[in-house]
Amino acid sequence: MSLFHPDNRNRSDRHKKIYAYCEIAYTIVDVSAAVLFVVGSMLFFQDSTTYVGTWLFLIGSMLFGLRPTIKLYREYAYLRLGDYEDITRQ
Repeated sequence: MSLFHPDNRNRSDRHKKIYAYCEIAYTIVDVSAAVLFVVGSMLFFQDSTTYVGTWLFLIGSMLFGLRPTIKLYREYAYLRLGDYEDITRQ
């Protein structure tokens, strides 16, 4: 099994479940980071809220950094399952 191969997600029901959970986590992180960046940008319009806006940018940046971590976790989980195929696909 090669890493990041698109067919890895369909190897078994467990692979499909891992893929689904990771996609949910990835989407939640993505949306959260985007919201923090938009709100942080709006807070930069007033000097009194710039400090909070800066923190939201920082947190949003860390969330964007979490995205590839989720993909790496998914591939690691695939490797732990092994290279077997689902019985119904044979």
